[in-house]
Amino acid sequence: MTPVTQSRKDGTIKPDCRYFLGDRPCHYHKELGVRCSDCAAYSPGKIRILIIKLGAMGDVLRTTSILPALAKHYEKPHITWVTRKESMDLLWNNPFVDSLVEYGADSVIRLQVETFDLVINPEASKESAALVSIAQGKVKKGLGLSCEGSIFPFNPEAEEIFHMGLLDDMKKRNRKTYEQLICQLSGLPYERIPPILCLTDDEIQFTERFREEKKIQRNKTVVGINTGGGTRWLLKRWTVEGFMKVIERLSREKDVQILLMGGPVEAEINRDILARFGQQVIDTGCLNPVRRFSTLVNLCDILVTGDSLALHIGLALRKRMVVLLGPTSEAEVDLYELGKKITAEMDCLCCYRQTCDKHPNCMESISVDTVFQAIKEQIGFLGTR
Repeated sequence: MTPVTQSRKDGTIKPDCRYFLGDRPCHYHKELGVRCSDCAAYSPGKIRILIIKLGAMGDVLRTTSILPALAKHYEKPHITWVTRKESMDLLWNNPFVDSLVEYGADSVIRLQVETFDLVINPEASKESAALVSIAQGKVKKGLGLSCEGSIFPFNPEAEEIFHMGLLDDMKKRNRKTYEQLICQLSGLPYERIPPILCLTDDEIQFTERFREEKKIQRNKTVVGINTGGGTRWLLKRWTVEGFMKVIERLSREKDVQILLMGGPVEAEINRDILARFGQQVIDTGCLNPVRRFSTLVNLCDILVTGDSLALHIGLALRKRMVVLLGPTSEAEVDLYELGKKITAEMDCLCCYRQTCDKHPNCMESISVDTVFQAIKEQIGFLGTR
């Protein structure tokens, strides 16, 4: 008789419960003192699902859009998610994720022991594809790694995203959003659900304390200017001159307050902006951990950003958006009727190049007038709420 069977017979421990942790007390026992035998929160998982998503933090966050579809399509799923350390906090406190596993040697060992009814990997990296291939899964969807070291699609629904990763012309022709493609790859009906990021009460209270400390007025529109563009494609960032000219125009608007945002890579850029505008701009800092950064995004009524993590955080928090796009796919970005996408009129968009010899390039070609007018439009939408 296995330990699991014995536990069920004794009625003291229920390892099939979605809240069971195995190596420590569950939340309900720790906080309320209840035991398995009389716990009203007992919720046995009917199907075990593994999601592997290791890549860019923004892509990890927007992949959460498939979670409600999984919960609706499968009866009482128990969902385990494997990701890198830097993305763990983005998935923390997500009500759909039952087990969050940090990628590393320990996770590789676990995947060779635990069994799953369904394994999903939407990513073409060899690391994530290898994890899917070694995972003990009855059904696998997405991309795997062959014995020869090649990426391959497990299921027909994954073939489109597989080929788009290999063929530039196919990537450019695509008109499906990332979320559509991920639902398709996973064999799920597409319901156009935004990313999911759940702030805690303490984090919301921090937002309010920051508001009071920086004297951010509730009767003014808060516009967040995120100068970040990620680190992989530096061409995704708009020009410093462009940001400065937009901030200059916004600073003349009596009913607008400006938050300056960015990450460590933008420290120098933001320092130059602050030196020019001083108290006309509220500095949020460039060294915020991701959840702290999210609470600061939550202060914004409108967020101006490129294709970066801030974009997906803003969508998850249902902010009005002005999004500047160039070398990455405009079609794959869904703003869920929350804003406007701005691109230059150039034939070479969606090139995914890390360098460019064109001057002006696609991001340099985005005009200050266009961005400023888009922000004014979003302010108008706020007035109709």
